[in-house]
Amino acid sequence: MAARPIWRGQIRLALVSIPVEIYSATKSGAQIQFHQVHEPTGKRIKYEKVVPGHGPVDRDEIVKGYEVSKGHYVLLDPEEIESVKLESRKTLDLVQFVDDDGIDPMYFEKPYYVVPADDLAEEAYVVLRQALKDAKKIGIGQMAMRGQEYVVALKPMDRGLVLETLRYADEVNKASGFFRDIGDTKPDPDLLDMASMLIERKAGEFNPADFHNRYVDALKELIAEKQKKKGEKVIQDPDADAAPPKGSNVIDLMAALKKSLGEDKKKAPAKKAASKKESTKAPARKRA
Repeated sequence: MAARPIWRGQIRLALVSIPVEIYSATKSGAQIQFHQVHEPTGKRIKYEKVVPGHGPVDRDEIVKGYEVSKGHYVLLDPEEIESVKLESRKTLDLVQFVDDDGIDPMYFEKPYYVVPADDLAEEAYVVLRQALKDAKKIGIGQMAMRGQEYVVALKPMDRGLVLETLRYADEVNKASGFFRDIGDTKPDPDLLDMASMLIERKAGEFNPADFHNRYVDALKELIAEKQKKKGEKVIQDPDADAAPPKGSNVIDLMAALKKSLGEDKKKAPAKKAASKKESTKAPARKRA
C-alpha cells in the first residue's frame, strides 16, 4: 500500500512557490504491547472513569481542565479547544537560512521526506535542493499541521529534501544545570592517549541495520516458547544474569583501557590469518 502524504502544500522562497508533499520518514518499531489480564478468568482488565466520592461518570460529562493552581482548574469544552486550533495553511515560508551544523541536535524532533508534488514542480525543487547543498545551509520556517504550529528545518538529503520539526526553546532543558558540578580538572594525558587510540581503532561508519532491540527480541522468544508450552510458565535461572555484588572493587580505568586495546590487538592478527587461509584456498578452487 502506497504511503499517504500527511501534508500537501507549497514551499515558498521569496516569489518562488514549489508544490510539495510531505511524508513521515519514520515508523513505529516492532514493540511488544502488553494488556492487563485477570488471570482466573483470562479476560482483559477495563477501567472506569470515576470521581472520588461520586462514582462512575458518563463520557459526555467529562471536559478538559487546566490546573492554574493546586486543585483549581480552568474548564474547557472540546469546541473551545477546537476553535483555537490553527488552520493548516498550505504554505511553508522559508524565512531564514543557517549553517548546516548551526542547529543544536537537541532541537531536532521528527523527520519527514519532502517530494515534488508533480513533474512541473521538480525543476524548482531540484534548484532549491542544490542551492542549499552548495551553500551548506538549512532553511528555517514555520508551518501549521494538525492544528498546531511547528518550527521546521529544511535540508538537502541525497536527491531530495528532508524536513525536520524542531523543539521550541522552552521544550529543551539547559545543559548547564546538569553539568555545572563537573570539575574543570584536565584529563590525565596517558589516559587520554589510550582512550583516543581505542576510539580510533573502533572508528567506522554507522549502519543502523547492525543494531537490534535485544529486549524486544528476547520478549518474542519468550512469548513463542510459552505458546509452544500452551501457556505454561517459563522459569528462568535467577543466577544466570545476576548483577555483580555491591561493594565490588572499582575497575581501574587504566587497566580497563589497556585490556580493551589488548583485545583489539588479538583480534587483528586473527583476521589476517583468516584472510591468508582464504587466499591460499582460492587458487585450488581455480585449478579444480
